[in-house]
Amino acid sequence: MSGNSFGHLFKFTTFGESHGPAIGVVVDGVPPNIDLIEEDIQLYLDKRKPGQSRFTTQRREADEVEILSGVFEGTTTGAPVGLLIRNKDSRSRDYEDIKDLFRPGHADWTYFIKYGNRDYRGGGRASARETACRVAAGAIARKILGPNIEVRGALIQIGPHEINRDNWDWDQVSKNPFWSPDAEIIASWETYMDQLRKDGSSAGAKIEIVAHGVPVGLGAPLYDKLDSEIAAGLMSINAVKGVEIGDGMATAAYTGQENADEMRMIDGQPAFTSNHAGGILGGISSGQDIIARFAVKPTSSITTPRKTITTVNEETEVVTKGRHDPCVGIRAVPVGESMVACILADHYLRHRAMADWQERG
Repeated sequence: MSGNSFGHLFKFTTFGESHGPAIGVVVDGVPPNIDLIEEDIQLYLDKRKPGQSRFTTQRREADEVEILSGVFEGTTTGAPVGLLIRNKDSRSRDYEDIKDLFRPGHADWTYFIKYGNRDYRGGGRASARETACRVAAGAIARKILGPNIEVRGALIQIGPHEINRDNWDWDQVSKNPFWSPDAEIIASWETYMDQLRKDGSSAGAKIEIVAHGVPVGLGAPLYDKLDSEIAAGLMSINAVKGVEIGDGMATAAYTGQENADEMRMIDGQPAFTSNHAGGILGGISSGQDIIARFAVKPTSSITTPRKTITTVNEETEVVTKGRHDPCVGIRAVPVGESMVACILADHYLRHRAMADWQERG
């Protein structure tokens, strides 16, 4: 199976399955002499780990990270950083009844057709359990970016219920189980999610990621556009079905005058009067906030019977038991942050390499 790596200079490769003994990630391209201890990574893994509210899966994983390589006496050596996260609360028996069935909305059928076999325990490699590895890599990426570049995310929609953007308050994001910047939407989301569980259903969601302090010049005009790589990274997250940068799809209804981010001189410096482009022009960062949104489909594992077929092409119905997120978009917030951080770290190192070359010239 190919396609388990992401990035260029800052590159990570993940491994492991949802119900195997462990998952992990090897992060290559980490510069030497960066302070790094397990607590630096655990901080972000704790934000993503399951079982923290009644609105997420009740699988109890501590997601404790172990540094296996690339760090000596609390400092990176320049060698690949190997990280391991052991699975301690997998319950494979929950999947015995569906091992010969294909779950609608899942990757079961495509995996089976492509590879001739599949790990039916929680989706195996296709499980969102793999995203813990991305969060671990993202913690290292943040170390490379430094304190002046801040990557934050928020949940802005669950099902048909959207936040009121006039209420946006970043301080609220860490104070509720939904990562919502709008305190007033919480009660509605709680009622909606509780009803979904009773109905044996699930909901989709939309997440917004904002990167602040990104310098001008990251990215390239053609095949290495910063926005195209952000889109690729976010689309690679499990269950993501749509990505937009800046005003995204809404720009289709704009006129040229409405869409243009005009420029003025403010305090002697070039400045933009709007940010419809989401901080990226021609594939290159403009110095404004980079804004990306992604849509996550409803969790495919539901207890409402769905029509399907078996591995021998017999028609039947399937009910997916076990412990599942009624809305995977909730825990996707720290995952989206991490993917954007990894992409920015990769482009930051590539930009520095070009700048070093120009200085030599």
